[in-house]
Amino acid sequence: MSEKPERAGDLPAAGGRTNLLADCVNCFGLCCVALPFAASADFAIDKPAGQPCPNLQQDSRCGIHQSLRTKGFPGCTVYECFGAGQRVAQQTYHGRDWRQAPATAHQMFDVFRVMRQLHELLWYLTEALTRRSAEALFGDLRRMFEATDLMARAAPEAILELDVAVHRQAVNELLLQTSKLVRAGVRGKKNHRGADLIGAKLRNADLRGANLRGAYLIGADLRGADLRLADLIGADLRDADLRGADLTGSIFLTPSQLTSARGDDATVLPAALGRPGHWA
Repeated sequence: MSEKPERAGDLPAAGGRTNLLADCVNCFGLCCVALPFAASADFAIDKPAGQPCPNLQQDSRCGIHQSLRTKGFPGCTVYECFGAGQRVAQQTYHGRDWRQAPATAHQMFDVFRVMRQLHELLWYLTEALTRRSAEALFGDLRRMFEATDLMARAAPEAILELDVAVHRQAVNELLLQTSKLVRAGVRGKKNHRGADLIGAKLRNADLRGANLRGAYLIGADLRGADLRLADLIGADLRDADLRGADLTGSIFLTPSQLTSARGDDATVLPAALGRPGHWA
């Protein structure tokens, strides 16, 4: 995939981060088969890993795609594979469907789970390379991107041998440094890393440059909050109310985080991210 990012530190190109978003047409419904889910508010039924979802059709399309939320499958609408699905389908397995090659189906599902982790890292590294304030790290970020992309290009057997946890740790160190440089100019920024802010009343809160890494913001009231340049990597925004919030320049925000939250036309988003279709 080697694409060149959106500018600044160079490296990705072609479609920029668009190639790090799910392209279901060029996948084999891998997330609908490889991943397990349990009956909950997010999924109407239990499904073990490796078993096709009953809504998955023979053409690898979802039979209830247009009504997932009303049919009890909102969890499907917020899932993002970061382009791992089409890469596994079209590059790693050269367009060979798991249905056509049942002997390697479970290997493909295992590879998909690893690839998804690698592609998530590529998403964050690509964004880091667009941040001019992190220019001092561009060399290291480019090398880390290339190393991660090389892992994703490997044969299935090699991918399954990867220690992604160790590699993620190395990537995270660079992302932490990037975050510090990007947020350096914000005074009085708050540190809520990993904080339990479930249902917190944060309406109109000043969270500029805040460290919200891994924070639990489930159901939090963030209406009108100032989240400019906030680090949101890994923050749980499920059902968080972002109506009227300003997320300009927020760091490491993903489409799935936005889709899991609530917002409106007054919510200001980073330029690289689109507005979820279900927002008011």
